[in-house]
Amino acid sequence: MIESGRLLLAQRAYPPELAGLWELPGGKVETGETLADALVRELCEELDVEVSAGDRLDVVVRPKPGLELVAVRARIVSGMPRAVEHRAIRWVAADELVELDRRGALVPGDRGWVPELLADLR
Repeated sequence: MIESGRLLLAQRAYPPELAGLWELPGGKVETGETLADALVRELCEELDVEVSAGDRLDVVVRPKPGLELVAVRARIVSGMPRAVEHRAIRWVAADELVELDRRGALVPGDRGWVPELLADLR
């Protein structure tokens, strides 16, 4: 989610190899769900907000054979985001996103979206 030139990131609590890293909130698409349906459900579960889903980001991340990660833009419709399933949440501007990426503080799978997210932020 991008609002007022800032991107919402969530800090992983688990698994141990990802704990402490920052990611785009979201999750898996369940059988019978569209990408939009899954995003709305996941962000409600993870952040306690209602969102409307927008366009997919162009980049598709393939961290390993058989696994495809996609990101979808979203806008908060109601609620104030809070960390329900994460250690913390944080709104970051473009320069902060660059710094998190430079330090390796982003979940590796999400790093592929950084250039497109930076274009959206700027």
